Amino acid sequence: MTSLPVETTQPCARVAQFRRVLVVEDEAILRSVVARNLTGRGIQVYEAGTGTEAVQAVLSQSPDLMLLDINLPDQTGWDVLRELKRRGNEVPTIVLSAVRVGQSRMDEFHPLAYLPKPFPIEALLRLVLRDRAPDGDVDVE
Repeated sequence: MTSLPVETTQPCARVAQFRRVLVVEDEAILRSVVARNLTGRGIQVYEAGTGTEAVQAVLSQSPDLMLLDINLPDQTGWDVLRELKRRGNEVPTIVLSAVRVGQSRMDEFHPLAYLPKPFPIEALLRLVLRDRAPDGDVDVE
């Protein structure tokens, strides 16, 4: 079994509580694939294709977790996190990015994990679902 290119920055002890997930991704196909996979596992999913939509969705839906693309059409994912912090609405976040994320950004925003694109959907599902299984072993087939 090969290891997946995932960098976890904080323990995901709260993962079992992630029942409402906001997927912020400007690529509609990827957003849809992620949403379908999470919905099929009993998670309520909200979707956003821009940073502005992401901020609005956090304020109106109060998700437990945000899956956040960094390169959005109207602003960066970092801008989204900065705006949410300014408003006092920080959300546990897994960062998704096709561009390498520097340590300074990780230190500034403290995401739960960073998942470089492209990634196998199983890698993302393991991050979101791993503590929902009693033994921590997630069936992502």
